[in-house]
Amino acid sequence: MSEVHVALADPSDPDHAAAIVALIDAYAREPMGGGRPLADDVRARLPSGLASHPTARVWLAFEAGEAIGVAVVFEGYSTFAAAPVFNIHDLAVLEAHRGRGVGRCLLAAVEEAARARGCAKLTLEVVQGNAPARGLYESFGFESGSPGEAAVTTFFYAKSLAR
Repeated sequence: MSEVHVALADPSDPDHAAAIVALIDAYAREPMGGGRPLADDVRARLPSGLASHPTARVWLAFEAGEAIGVAVVFEGYSTFAAAPVFNIHDLAVLEAHRGRGVGRCLLAAVEEAARARGCAKLTLEVVQGNAPARGLYESFGFESGSPGEAAVTTFFYAKSLAR
């Protein structure tokens, strides 16, 4: 494997925008991502939406100049810690590059930025059946439940507001 380079992306840069859309779309097409491509209107709106969102940050992983992984993060705030938190909303690596440390490189870049920002913690959601992702997150120090507490079952609820 050649060296993986992770960089903070600029969704308003056409090359970065294209890479972000391609990587998120590739993940969306897989079973763990829902098994369907992004809708054309979503593909069109995604870069500008990320660029204009005040707490969005995106990292891209490159190998030999090719974008092979992405991390999309939104900053929130922990009332219990009175400090910012980073929520990793998307972490995706192209299938051909998995198992080679790309996801770990993306997580390390996100953690470094979170520590520099003074974040209390990193959060993320993962589908129970996604054993490879769960293994990565656990090996990186993520715990089910709050760090330092016994594992707890947390439910994620969503209400669609689509028209």
